[in-house]
Amino acid sequence: MSSKLKNFGLIGLGVIAGIAGSMQFEASAQKTTTPLPLEELRQLADVFGLIKSDYVESVEDKKLLTEAISGMVASLDPHSAYLDKKAFKELREGTQGKFVGLGIEVGMEDGYVKVISPIEDSPAFKAGLKAGDLITRLDNTPIKGMTLDEAVKRMRGEPNTKITLTIARKEEDKPIIVTIVRQEIRVQSVKSKVVEPGYAWVRIAQFQEPTVEDLVKKLTAIYAQEPNLKGLVLDLRNDPGGVLPGAIGVSAAFLPKDVPVVSTNGQLPDSKATFYARREFYTSSRAALSDPLTKLPEAVKKVPMVVLVNTGSASASEIVAGALQDYKRATIMGTQTFGKGSVQTIRQLTADTAVKLTTARYYTPNGRSIQAKGIVPDLLVDENADGDGLNGLRLREADLTHHLMNDKDKAKDDAAHAKLVDELEEEQRLAALEKKRKPLEFGGKDDFQLAQALNQLKGLPVQLSKSAKIESKKEDTINDKKNVNGNGNGHGEKK
Repeated sequence: MSSKLKNFGLIGLGVIAGIAGSMQFEASAQKTTTPLPLEELRQLADVFGLIKSDYVESVEDKKLLTEAISGMVASLDPHSAYLDKKAFKELREGTQGKFVGLGIEVGMEDGYVKVISPIEDSPAFKAGLKAGDLITRLDNTPIKGMTLDEAVKRMRGEPNTKITLTIARKEEDKPIIVTIVRQEIRVQSVKSKVVEPGYAWVRIAQFQEPTVEDLVKKLTAIYAQEPNLKGLVLDLRNDPGGVLPGAIGVSAAFLPKDVPVVSTNGQLPDSKATFYARREFYTSSRAALSDPLTKLPEAVKKVPMVVLVNTGSASASEIVAGALQDYKRATIMGTQTFGKGSVQTIRQLTADTAVKLTTARYYTPNGRSIQAKGIVPDLLVDENADGDGLNGLRLREADLTHHLMNDKDKAKDDAAHAKLVDELEEEQRLAALEKKRKPLEFGGKDDFQLAQALNQLKGLPVQLSKSAKIESKKEDTINDKKNVNGNGNGHGEKK
């Protein structure tokens, strides 16, 4: 993967910094019993004093201490963060499926803000922003020299306020200037439709508090239209995650009652837990007396399923894919997922601030660690008929600086992803190809992976990924050599 793509720092404007985690909320920070390192604290106090006395201009105490806390937490891994008043408010709003902003997922490239993906039906989407656009100015202020966090703060604001973006687009000779009105954006968690008689498609864009109830409504409507459903496609592509109960509830909708869905393990006793397909694990305390899944038709538990995933499927979506894969409840199809397999717990510090801290790793029911590895599909299928496009070059968890390692497979932690061609040349070739291609609409008539999922459900041939075919040929060659040398599990014959 090229250095440019590795430098992406994903962030949903107004939602959650970094890839959306499967989060747990705690009312307050736990009191520490660890002895304090006095010598290091003295050094911190000395540096604080030097800045106060010697720096070129006066700096507020609060700013220095807040930045020190922020830097300490951020140095741990890409998903731990100090949340000030604004960030904490936006995080809570994001888990409820609403936030104020432009509606884009962005990263940094060459000092500019790069649009990774506009959120469907958002102000940015309606204004025509495209994946790959470089934002060079915010109003009249150049972005060069800003950090991603600084640029994001400028793009956020109050509802119905305007911001003017200057856009550089590769296929355009002149900059594009567009004015966007910030709005409260409500992300539709679940979409669905009957794609053809007997077959339905359900997409989860992000796991939010209403996701389980929304899924029940969509599935109930599908069965009202198609009582004898033959196959269901659950689409988790580009789903960055969200709240843990949503992932457990979605898994429970298709799995037998009471089976383990996911487990966690960390330093604290509370982080060593197993979560089951039971009401108390996917309903809030307010809804504890009711179970939305009891409203589902019984046929949901047995309908043949394909789950679509890609590099953008992270965290909660990986929990669902991993559980359905371990129980062989569904065929997982697409490309290897992002690999965000860690738990972020929100420890509230004050009424308005908190720390988002990584406290555990996630494991599938069979004990597989998701962290920095992700879920490998049963059937590798490219995004398009002629290849995986830029999806194959997207950032994954293992590419993030300071990423948490996979404790089950550290020696092989994504070290085997060698490229078959020169990386820069391949990136340029794919970028040129993608310019000519219309943006993919998940669930649309040109959705190649959805078409392959329907083929799988119907028992028809599936067009596998080119990389899958290459790996298959490599495996066949290795097996042939083993057989020739007599090393194939004792069944080889020397010749």
